[in-house]
Order: sequence, then structure tokens, then C-alpha cells
Amino acid sequence: CDKVPTFPSDIAMATIEKELGRPVDEIFSHIDAEPVAAASLGQVYKATLRDSGDTVAVKVQRPFVLETVSLDLHLVREMGYLIRKVDFLAQRLDVVELLDEFASRFYQELDYVLECENGVRIAEEMRVLPMVVIPKNYPAYTSRRVHVAEWIDGEKLSQSTADDVGALVNLGVITYLTQLLDTGFFHADPHPGNMLRTPDGKLVILDFGLMTEITDDQKYGMIEAVVHLINRDYSEIGDDFVNLDFIPRGTDTSPIVPALARVFDAALAGGGAKSINFQELAADLAEITFQFPFRIPPYFALVIRAIGVLEGIALVGNPEFAIVDEAYPYISRRLLTDKSPRMRDALKYMVYGKTGVLDVDRIIDLLQALEKFVAVKDYGDGSAFKVDGVRGSTNLGLGGDFVGTNKVDTSNAVRGTGANAVGAAPSAEEAAALASSLAAATGAIPTTPGSTVVDTTIDDPSSLSSAEVAGGVREALRFIFSEDGEVFRDFLLDDIVSGA
Repeated sequence: CDKVPTFPSDIAMATIEKELGRPVDEIFSHIDAEPVAAASLGQVYKATLRDSGDTVAVKVQRPFVLETVSLDLHLVREMGYLIRKVDFLAQRLDVVELLDEFASRFYQELDYVLECENGVRIAEEMRVLPMVVIPKNYPAYTSRRVHVAEWIDGEKLSQSTADDVGALVNLGVITYLTQLLDTGFFHADPHPGNMLRTPDGKLVILDFGLMTEITDDQKYGMIEAVVHLINRDYSEIGDDFVNLDFIPRGTDTSPIVPALARVFDAALAGGGAKSINFQELAADLAEITFQFPFRIPPYFALVIRAIGVLEGIALVGNPEFAIVDEAYPYISRRLLTDKSPRMRDALKYMVYGKTGVLDVDRIIDLLQALEKFVAVKDYGDGSAFKVDGVRGSTNLGLGGDFVGTNKVDTSNAVRGTGANAVGAAPSAEEAAALASSLAAATGAIPTTPGSTVVDTTIDDPSSLSSAEVAGGVREALRFIFSEDGEVFRDFLLDDIVSGA
């Protein structure tokens, strides 16, 4: 068991029978006599379902936990009303509102029926990540105080010594960003005990009692803030804080900009936005809240907690880990594929910046980050590096090498049924324009007009702006001519037309 003491198993068995309305031996052909793990809210037994023979984890809630927690929350809430009377503190943090947010989530966490429903939903939404395992839930054997889910063998990610732990942490970042910025259904409790590594090297996520919903406006606001941070446009970040409910609407953010510039410049000094240590940045921003009318919105308190835990797990195994660096591949994927007007504006700002001048290196950076996203999502490979054209067990060709004569094969492009069909193949003229534009940006030599095959031979490798530029041509063109590449394809074509 973990550090939390267990409660007697005879009480647990009586709880199962009372909650499920049947004797324990009618439900399970076997159940361990003692729990295999214990936590603050309950403890877990390994068992076998009699009906199906499935091996399951049976979580039983501690006796009187609802009553105990309710009393504690009531006392803290009374203290919150006293804090509300102190204007200096009340302007920056509404303790009662924050506590109510946590309390409502906490009461939901005590309802195992809701946790079961959350598990079913998150399993469906995370199917896009083949290296992530969500245990099967059993609603027929679940009640408010008893929860039955698939038993999965594994070791805690934080305690694993396997070589791929770093890659799985990166996958965890992608997983949580998918929930936070894509599905909007966010697992707010990723503590070390809830993340496992399976014997075959997959990432298991457990325990979906504590969840929070993120609105579209909040999702877009967070992505926009990252884009402005990368461009060091602190005046826009001030407005982002307003959009994210950190600063009341109508507040003049101009006096805050210098303070934000000092904090973010210090955070960026180690190597740009991708090197930011999230926990240190959060501490620095907390200091600003005492100088300006900042407040932490309740939904973001849960986000900060979850991201801080993820970063903490990663830093144990890799002191150089930077959360923004690992988030960037996901951000690039959203910018390059999201059709919403706000994300298209964010993409334009990302590659043009404040100057309005196209930054080719930024486009290349986005496409390379997208390649890493695919590698992490599909292979659990956080390095995104190829050796002799091979990543893992998959031969991706030598397109990522400095020198090579590989041809770009666009035969896998999604074909439509009409000129305006989603994912329709571009015309020969469009393909030639796109190929020429990208080839010019990366130093590759385009072939004859109308051809979608590009020679990636590089005469002068030292002239490349990054170590993986040539490889971006092959991978990027495959992406651009696919259905997912429609947004970026339109973006490039618009740029070509406007520059003609």
C-alpha cells in the first residue's frame, strides 16, 4: 500500500455488499483478502469478476469520508468569509469562490458513479493516442462508494527505471494538452500514483474522479498566450490575461506590461520560450499579483496544479525538462490544423509576428514540431530523431538527413471528389506553387512545373538554418497534401497569391 493507512477489510466487504446489493462471492469469483493500495479517499482490491472472468480493480470508499470532508470544507469556507473583509487580499483572490470550485470537484470525486462515467468518456476521447491506455470501466458493478475498473499491470512512472520514461512523460504532456486544449475535458489529478508504465512501454492513466471542463474561449486564449509569449509581445499577453479572467475586463493593462516583460524576459533567458520552467514562472507571476489586480480564476487553479505535477515528475528524471518545449509540438499541430478564425489569426501572427514579415524559420520550426507531435502520439517516441532513416521500428526514409536524393511521395494524400471537397488534392498549379514555396524556404530544388515530387538534395548543408531543415520538406509536403494540411495549405496559397 501507499503511505496512507488502510481501513479494515471486513468494513470494505460490507460496503461492497451494501452498495451493490449482492454478496461479494456472487459478484467476484476471487477478491484479495487485503488491499493492494490505499489512498485518502479509499482503497483498492484485486479481484476477478464471476460473470466474465475479467481481472479488475475494486475501489472502496473509506467510511465517513464524506462527513469528515464536509466539516473541513465548512470550517475553511468560514475563514474565507473573514478573508473577504480584507480588501487587499479580496481584490486578488476570492478564497470562497476558489474553495467552492475545489469543493464541487471534490464532492464529484466522492461519487464513483460519476468517476465511472468520466472514465468511459475519457477512454473514448483518448483513442486518438494509441500509446495511452485508459482502463475499461464497469458501470454495472459501480455505485457511489464502489468502483470497478479493468486491472492493468504496470509500475509507477515516477519510480520506473526504464529507458523510455522520458518519452512517456512527453507523451503525458501531449495527452494532457489534448484534454486541456482539444477535448476540453481535463484530468485535474495527475499525481504520480495515477500514471503507470505498462510492461510493453505504454502510458496508463488512472482515476478520473477529479475532472474540469475547459471552454472554447479558454482553450483559444491559452494557445494565443503561448503564441504571444514566443513572439515576446508582452502587450498582447496583458490582453490575454484579461481574456483568461486573470485581470478584470476594462482594466488598463499598460502599467502591467513592464512587470510582465521583466518576469518573462528572465524566464526566456535560458533559451527562449521552450526553456521556461513552469513552476518558477508561476512563482514569479504570483509576486505580480500583489502589485497589480491579478486574480487566479478557479478553473486555472486546477490547471496549474496538474501541469505543476507533470513538470515535477519529469524534472526528477530529466533536470533539463521544459514544459513549454514539450507542449510546443501540440501547439504547432493546433495552429496548423485548426480551422477556427481565432486559430487562423494566431497562425498568421505566429509566422508574421509584430513586423508583418514572413518568418520562414518559424514555419520550418512549426513543421518540425508537428513531426515530433506525430512521433510522440503514434510511437510514444519523445525524441523525434531518426537514425539512418529509422525511428523505432518504422523506416521513414532519409528525408531528415542533410544530404540525400529521396523523392517526396504524395501518393498517400487524401483525395476529394470535387475542387472544394475537404482534403481534396490540390491542382497541379497549386501543388507546384506549394512545393516551390516550401522548397525555396528550405533550400530544396523544385522539379518541373506541375510536379509534386521534390528533390531534397542539398548542395551546401552548412547553409541550412537548423539541423533538420531538409527533412522538413519530405514530411511537410506529405502533411500539406493530406486532409489535416488543408488549413496550412490555404494559408500558404493565400500568401503566394498576396505576394504575386
